[in-house]
Amino acid sequence: MQVLRDVLLVVIFVGMLTPGQAVLAAQKAPDFTGGGSWFNTGGQELHLAALSGKVVAVEMWTAGCYNCLNVVPWLKTWNETYRSQGFTVVGVHSPEFAHERSAQYVRDAVAKLGIRYPVVMDNDFKIWNAYRNVYWPTLYLIDKKGLIRYSHIGEGAYEETERVIQQLLAEHI
Repeated sequence: MQVLRDVLLVVIFVGMLTPGQAVLAAQKAPDFTGGGSWFNTGGQELHLAALSGKVVAVEMWTAGCYNCLNVVPWLKTWNETYRSQGFTVVGVHSPEFAHERSAQYVRDAVAKLGIRYPVVMDNDFKIWNAYRNVYWPTLYLIDKKGLIRYSHIGEGAYEETERVIQQLLAEHI
C-alpha cells in the first residue's frame, strides 16, 4: 500500500510539472556533499559556497541515458555562452547501470562528449537524494543567492530554460 501511495504521489507531482517550470517556493540548493570523483576541476571538490554570486545549472544525468545525451549540447552551449557572465554548469553523474559506476567510464564519456564543465560522480545517489531528484535528466537552475529557482525534467524547453538563465544572470543581489 505504501508503494502504491508513493507511486501515486510521484505521478501527481510529475503531472503538476510542465516542461520547464519555475519553482513556486524557491528553496536553498543542497551542496554537492557525498559525491565521489570530480572531473574538469583538477580533481578538487566543488562546493556551492564557492559559486556564491553565480547562476548555476545542476544537471542530473548519466552517460548511458539517451535523453541525457541529447541535453548535453545545450548545456555545453550555455556554459560557453554565459560563463563569462557568471554562469556555470555542474553535471551530477548518477549511474543507472553498474558499468556506469566506473570513474574511467565517466572520464571517457566526459572526454568523448567534449564536456568542459565540472562533473561529479554520485554513485551512492547522495546528491541526487539531497535534491529529491527522481528522473534522468533533470536540470535545476540556482540563482546567485543559492536558491533553486527553476527545474526541468527531460529534454526540451530549451528556449524557456535559456530565458530563465538570462533573467537570473540579470538579477542583482
